[in-house]
Amino acid sequence: MESGLYVALSGQIAMQRRLETLAHNVANASTPGFRAEEIKFEALLSPVSTGTNFSSTGDNYISRRPGAVEHTGNPLDVAIDGNAWMSFRTAGGANAYTRDGRLVMNELGELQTVSGYPVLDIGGAPIQLDPAAGPPKIAHDGMITQNGVQIGAIGLFTIPESTKLNRFDNSGVTAEGPVEPALEFTSVGLRQGYLERANVNPVVEITQLITISRAFESLQNSVDQTDSTFRKAIDTLGEPSR
Repeated sequence: MESGLYVALSGQIAMQRRLETLAHNVANASTPGFRAEEIKFEALLSPVSTGTNFSSTGDNYISRRPGAVEHTGNPLDVAIDGNAWMSFRTAGGANAYTRDGRLVMNELGELQTVSGYPVLDIGGAPIQLDPAAGPPKIAHDGMITQNGVQIGAIGLFTIPESTKLNRFDNSGVTAEGPVEPALEFTSVGLRQGYLERANVNPVVEITQLITISRAFESLQNSVDQTDSTFRKAIDTLGEPSR
């Protein structure tokens, strides 16, 4: 069987993965702080010295480009400036990170993410507010005050570009490597009353969906034609000689 069929099939597998990531990105285009998932493809050289290149299934990575920032006026909304993340504690006890600034204060005064996970300070401890003291004020460095009294500070953390990120829920990530607390706030910080939107451009993503869908169909036609050619060849070669 000629290698062209395998090349087409490898291309379809790669495109299927890309279609899945594009669909996930479009579905979360309105999720604050969401980071789009991309795939880096490479060509794989055939182990047989035929000069044939196959498509790899690709390596997933989470894009770190910033999203647009919008004013909301909500005192519990925060947008992160610069390359930093807030931290929260997962149900399993691990730390995860997010740029989704839709914070909430529950009836006990616990500061949480919109999904109900406790937001952490720079030392990894949950932040406790006073539910009777009114809306908090959040400074650029994350310091929280209520009625002029400092309550605590939202921790900001930097994750090196070389560190692989894994998806946690929709807008959260976990890091496969060291995470450093932010100790200076000239390049990173918080903006109260703002939210960072997803770094997804729905028009671009949908256009890519259409383009890749058409390419997938084209490859399927190629596979069908190759299969038909093989069947005809087998039928012809299988006929008894006269």
